[in-house]
Amino acid sequence: MKSAEGTYLENIATLADLFDWRVRQTPENEAYRHFNPETGHWRSHSWGQIGERVRTWRSALAALCFPVGARIAVLLPNGIDAVCIDQASLALGLVPVPMHALDNPASIAYIVKDCDAAMLVVSTRAQWEAIAAVGETMPLLKLVLVTEDGNFAGHHSPLHSQGLVIALPAWLAGGSLPSNASRPAVTGEALAAIVYTSGTTGRPKGVMLTHDNVLSNIRAMMARVTVSASDVFLSFLPLSHTFERTVGYYLPVAAGSCVAYVRSIAQIPQDLKIVRPTVLVSVPRIYERSHVKLLETLAGSSRMAQGLFALAQTVGWRRFCRSQHLPSAGGSPRWLDALLFPVLRRLVARKVLAQFGGRLRIAVCGGAPLPQAVAECFLGLGLPLVQGYGMTETSPVVACNTPTDNWPATVGRPLAGVAVRIGDNQELQVRGGSVMAGYWKRPEESAKAMTADGWLRTGDQAAMEGGRIRIIGRIKEIIVTSTGEKVSPADLELAITADPLFEQAFVLGDNRPFIAAFVVLNQAGLAALSHQLQLDASASATVDSPLLRDAVLRRVQQVSMRFPAYAVPRVVRIAAQPWSLQNGLMTPTLKLKRNALLAHFHADIDNIYAPRTPIQALDDVVDTIVS
Repeated sequence: MKSAEGTYLENIATLADLFDWRVRQTPENEAYRHFNPETGHWRSHSWGQIGERVRTWRSALAALCFPVGARIAVLLPNGIDAVCIDQASLALGLVPVPMHALDNPASIAYIVKDCDAAMLVVSTRAQWEAIAAVGETMPLLKLVLVTEDGNFAGHHSPLHSQGLVIALPAWLAGGSLPSNASRPAVTGEALAAIVYTSGTTGRPKGVMLTHDNVLSNIRAMMARVTVSASDVFLSFLPLSHTFERTVGYYLPVAAGSCVAYVRSIAQIPQDLKIVRPTVLVSVPRIYERSHVKLLETLAGSSRMAQGLFALAQTVGWRRFCRSQHLPSAGGSPRWLDALLFPVLRRLVARKVLAQFGGRLRIAVCGGAPLPQAVAECFLGLGLPLVQGYGMTETSPVVACNTPTDNWPATVGRPLAGVAVRIGDNQELQVRGGSVMAGYWKRPEESAKAMTADGWLRTGDQAAMEGGRIRIIGRIKEIIVTSTGEKVSPADLELAITADPLFEQAFVLGDNRPFIAAFVVLNQAGLAALSHQLQLDASASATVDSPLLRDAVLRRVQQVSMRFPAYAVPRVVRIAAQPWSLQNGLMTPTLKLKRNALLAHFHADIDNIYAPRTPIQALDDVVDTIVS
C-alpha cells in the first residue's frame, strides 16, 4: 500500500527492526486502542508506550536464555499482550507460532508438539489444563506463561518436572537484563513465524515464513494502496490468520496507523460504530452477515422503503460499473443516475454505511470468495469493498483489487514483485519474494508444493482476464460425479448462502450419482418457514420434517437455477446445530472442514446414497445425461 514515508522499507531487514523504527519515528502517535472492562472505557497506547512495554517483555524473555530459533507458541486473543510477546520474540531471534485462541485443545496440543515449542503463552490456567489433559507429550516445552488469570499467582508443573506454569506479573518481574542489552543478529532469511494452515482436509501444516517473506508482502501492498498514520484499523480476525497478521498487524506498524481491537466478535456491529475505522480487514462472513441483517430489516419495512433501497442499489451499481469501466453499466442514462443518486445516498446509502462506522476508506475482503449479490449490494451503496487473494504460503497477499481498479468478479491484479501463471489443470502458480520457505519438518510436502522450475502450486484453479485473476475453485475440492460431471462446491455453496434463509451450506457428490446438500438455517427464517408450513418451530424434530425438507429443497433448487442441472442438489438435509470451530467442523478462518463434515454426517450420507434398485439407478444416470 502506498505511503508518505517514502522508501524506508527498503532498508529494513526484519520485522523487529520495522517495529523499532516505527517507535522512534512517531513515539507520541496512537498505536493501539482497546476496551478496558474494569473502567468501562476505551484505552489508547502510543507507540512510545508500546515500545517500553515490549522492552519489558523482551527482558523477561531474554532471561530464559532460549537459543536463537526456539519456537514460542502463542495462544492469545488479539491485543496488546499478543503484540508484546510477538515483538519480544522477533527481537531475540525466536520464532512465534501463533494459534487461534478458540481452537480446540487437541489441535493446540498437536501444534505445540509438532513445532517443538520451548514456551507456550495462554490467557488462563484453564486453557493450559485442557491442553495438558489431551496427554500429548511435549518434551521441549519449558514454560507456560499465563497472562490474564487473576486467581493464579504462582507456578506448578502438571506434566513434567522441568516445566513451569507462571503468571505474567511474576514472569515480567524476573526480567533482569538492561533495556539496552545487545540483541542477537537476525537476518531477513530467519524465520519470522511458523503459521499452521487451517487443515480443511487433514492435519494442519506449519508454514515457515521468513522476515524477508513478510516484508516483501508489506512493500508490495504499500505500493498498491495508500495507508497512512491517520488511518484506524479495526482488528477482529485472529492473529493466527496470516491475512490479519500481515495486513492487520504488520502493515499498520509500517504505516504508523492505529489498530483498535474489538471487544468480542458479537460486539463487532457496535464497535464499528464506536471506533469508526477507516480500514477494515475481513473475511466474507462478516459482510454476508451484515447483508442478511440488512435484508431481514428490509423485509419488515414498508414497500416504499424496500423500493427506495432497491433503486439505490441498482442506480449505485450502475454508477460503480461505469466508474470501473465494467460491461454491465446499462439502464437509465448517466445524467439521470447522477441526479438520482445524491438523493438516494442521503435517504438510503448513508444509513447503511453508518453501520460500518461511516468513514471507511477501504473495506478489504479476503480468505474466501464473496457472493456476487453481497458485493453488488455494498458496492452499489458506496462501500469501498475490495477483494483480494492470497494464502498462508504467500505471506499471504498475491493479488488485490483497489478502490480505483475494482473488478469484483476477480481478485484483482498481482502485486508488484509477485509473478503468476496458469499451469496444468488451470492451476494458479506463484513465484516471488513472499513465497514461503517450506513446511516445518515436512521436506517431502515442501517439495511437492513447488513445481520443478520453482513455482508454488496454489491448488486453486484460475483464469487471467485482462491482467486480473479470477479464481474458479479448489482443484482438490472439485466434485466429480459418478457420471463424470464436474461441480465446484464453493460456487454452489455461495449461491445457496446468498439466500438469507441459509446460514451455512455444504454440498457433496464426489463419485456419487447426484449432488446433495446439508444446510444450516437462519433461525428467523426457520421460524417464518415453519409458521408458513404450520410446523412447531420450537420442536427439535422440525429439521427432520419431510414437509420442511421439501420446502428447503425447493428453495435450494431455486437459488441454484443458474447452474447446470447436474449441479443442482436433488436431496437436502437440515443440520440441527451450526458448524463451528468449537465443534470441529470449521477452520479458524471460517472455512468448512470437508472431511470432518463428511465424517459427521456419514450416517445421513449413507442413507442419501443408499443402494437403489437397478431401475432407480438407471433413472439417475438417464436424468443426469439428459440434463
